[in-house]
Amino acid sequence: SADEMRSWSCPDSLRSGPIEGRIQRQMTPRQQSRRLVSSAAPATLLLLLLAGAADAEPPLVGVSPQDEAYFAPQVIACRDGSGSFPRSRLNDGYCDCTDGTDEPGTSACPEGKFYCINTGDLPRILFSSFVNDNICDCCDGSDEYESGIHCPNTCKKRHDTAETDNGVSELSVAHLGGTDIISSKHTLDIEDLIQKLRGLRMAAVIELGVVVCIFVFYFARRSTRARRRQYILKR
Repeated sequence: SADEMRSWSCPDSLRSGPIEGRIQRQMTPRQQSRRLVSSAAPATLLLLLLAGAADAEPPLVGVSPQDEAYFAPQVIACRDGSGSFPRSRLNDGYCDCTDGTDEPGTSACPEGKFYCINTGDLPRILFSSFVNDNICDCCDGSDEYESGIHCPNTCKKRHDTAETDNGVSELSVAHLGGTDIISSKHTLDIEDLIQKLRGLRMAAVIELGVVVCIFVFYFARRSTRARRRQYILKR
C-alpha cells in the first residue's frame, strides 16, 4: 500500500552508493589509515622538496679552488675584517663586505674579484664589474653565467695558440694572505720596452734642445750683426 511505501526507508549502504558502501564496510581501520597516508604522500614529498630547495647552499661562483674552504662555514668573515655574513647571502646580489668578499660571482661590489677557472687554459681574475656584462671575458665563458649570451669555450684554442707561439705569454696566479695577485710575463720584457721608450724620449728631448740652441745661436748672431751695423753707421 501507499502507507507501507512511505514507511520504508533506504538502507545507509544504498544511500552512499552500493560500491562505496561495500568498500567502506570491507576496509579495516588500518587499511583506511594507509589510504590516508598514501593520498598525503605526494603533498608531503612536495613540501620536502621545497624545503630542501630553500635550504640549498648557493653555488661557489667566481671562487678559486684554493679558496673554497674559506667559504665552507655557515658564517663567513669578510677578508678585510669589516664584518661577517651568513653563507646564504653569498652571491645574493647585495654587498655586505666593503671588499666584496661576499659577492665574488656578482657585480654588486665594486671591489669584488671574479675567478675564471678556464679549464684547459690558465686561470684569470677579473673585477666583478665584468660579470654578466654581455661580454665574454673568461675563455670558458663562466663570467656570463646569467647574462643570457652564449660564450664559446675557447680555452683549449688559446692554449694551443700559446704553445705554437713558443709561449708568447705566461700567466701565473698566486695567493698571498688571501689576496689574488696576477703577474704577466711577456717575451718582450716590459721593463726593456720602458727603457727603450725612455731612450726615445731622451733622444727626442736632445734633438729638440739642439734645434733650440741653433735658433738661439742664429738670432744671437743676427742681433750681434745688427748692433755692429748700427755702431758703424754712428761712426
